[in-house]
Amino acid sequence: MMTEHAARESIQDYYGKILQSKHDLKTSACCTADAMPAHLRSILAQLHQEVKDKFYGCGSPIPPALEGKAVLDLGSGSGRDCFILSKLVGPQGRVIGVDMTEEQLEVAYRQIAFHTQCFGYDQPNVEFLQGYIEDLASLGLADNSVDVVVSNCVVNLSPDKKRVFSEIFRVLKPGGELYFSDVFADRRIPVDLTHDPVLLGECLGGALYIEDFRRLLLALGCPDFRVVSTAKIELHDPEVAQKAGRIGFYSLTVRAFKLALEDRCEDFGHVAYYLGTLPDHPHGFSLDNHHHFEVGRPLLICGNTAAMLGETRYAPYFRIVGDNSVHYGLFDCVPGGGLKAEGEDAAPGACC
Repeated sequence: MMTEHAARESIQDYYGKILQSKHDLKTSACCTADAMPAHLRSILAQLHQEVKDKFYGCGSPIPPALEGKAVLDLGSGSGRDCFILSKLVGPQGRVIGVDMTEEQLEVAYRQIAFHTQCFGYDQPNVEFLQGYIEDLASLGLADNSVDVVVSNCVVNLSPDKKRVFSEIFRVLKPGGELYFSDVFADRRIPVDLTHDPVLLGECLGGALYIEDFRRLLLALGCPDFRVVSTAKIELHDPEVAQKAGRIGFYSLTVRAFKLALEDRCEDFGHVAYYLGTLPDHPHGFSLDNHHHFEVGRPLLICGNTAAMLGETRYAPYFRIVGDNSVHYGLFDCVPGGGLKAEGEDAAPGACC
């Protein structure tokens, strides 16, 4: 049985010494990013090449409306997403990257000055802390101190995921958002595979079964999360594929909020109108893979969705009609019953 300490050492060794660039990966688990939006690609093009070469993410977990906000990136690695966020939050915002791997952090530290100058800031608005994402308190991160938490294919590497999510909801401000990409499985991973150094390093051995993820968040007081996108992970290496067998692995981008929500999609007659004012989203905005808001077009939504839009930093960009004074029962929804590939119905976390 691999201890928590041994698991961390194995992962640090894999990302700090074995992998020299993203081309050394044996699967698409850390490279299944959605097509990055044009406004993010333009920032990416400005980043130092060393930062990009040492990046091992599995998505593009960067939500909108970040100007002036405090953003925490868990498992920030070489700092790619932190430096993109640095540009998005602006000189009045703040970005904190947390990682445990010294070699990765050395890259990030080296390039702070480069990106500060590149973005035209008088002083850095990004900092990097070495530590464990399960213990943010030891790094001085206070309760209710950040607006947004992001993470890019890192939570699966943690030996104690309950502590990670507990810490996330502790540091988030009320109404704050968790927006992250990670690897999930369509069944529980056999114990022997959870200790395999290569599968761990390739983000497969520690992948959460999606229903266990749902139960974990529910136990922490978050009964409703939303899947933004889903992509099937291809196992290119024959040895890795043989070990994985029939387990299906998926890269999901997920968002959740620190809000008082219900565990079902309750209908109070709310209607939402998107105003078209979110930067870089002039025609529409997708909250998740089944709520797309077109400019000016009314959409009937559940009480939870009304809270996600009306009680968070997204409120200025929407007009919400209705309140919780009259209850009309449950929406006629198909509950999320398992992992499905992109384009299929009833994705995990689906509500109305």
